[in-house]
Amino acid sequence: MSAATNKILIIVTNVDEYQKVGLRTGLWLGELTHFWDFAEERGFTMDIASPSGGKVPLDPESLTRQMLDDQGTGKRYLDRAFMNLLEDTMPVSEAEVEDYDAIYLTGGHGTMFDFPQSKDLEDLMARFYETGRVVSTVCHGAAGLLNVTLSSGEPLVKGKKVTGFSWPEEELANRAEAVPYNVQEELKKLGADYSTAAQPFAPYVVEDGRLITGQNPLSARAVAEAVVKQLTTK
Repeated sequence: MSAATNKILIIVTNVDEYQKVGLRTGLWLGELTHFWDFAEERGFTMDIASPSGGKVPLDPESLTRQMLDDQGTGKRYLDRAFMNLLEDTMPVSEAEVEDYDAIYLTGGHGTMFDFPQSKDLEDLMARFYETGRVVSTVCHGAAGLLNVTLSSGEPLVKGKKVTGFSWPEEELANRAEAVPYNVQEELKKLGADYSTAAQPFAPYVVEDGRLITGQNPLSARAVAEAVVKQLTTK
């Protein structure tokens, strides 16, 4: 890996609805803001990219009063300059690995539809990992790990300790009938050592070397803490 850039690439979804039902979805805003706030306070700068580029939809449920009151998300939502960053994001295909120290995949159910379908994202994540950079995800962002194959031909997650949005949480969120697949089971099928917190929706982060994964929206800040710690203790 080359000299540190103190920059992190953040990936968000472009998908604003489910395929089987009419519910709206998109980026879970807090999974961006919680990570951003912590990393920025520690001197990191960030760019935001998405599979298709352009405008990023927001999951309406991430904009409820309760969610906006959580860890400063509402302050960011009122910040015009910050929200403008989601108006015209960079396409993943234009991102250069050498510009960043780490990659972070946010969640929101929309990621289940476009992250695993993006060959550009899969290739980018493999290059991040194989060049000694940190690869991190939170919640449904783990869907972006499902089709990442290393140069060895093995899945990135094979034999790795990981987490991501659990099926019990999917059921509690009333999305079990709406989602296209079970992230928890798909990770296990690839040979990942998947684990969860003792209680649904409790913050939970798993580190396996340079692969850092968080279980749910409440884990985003803890993922940021783990990423920053790795990048500042080398």
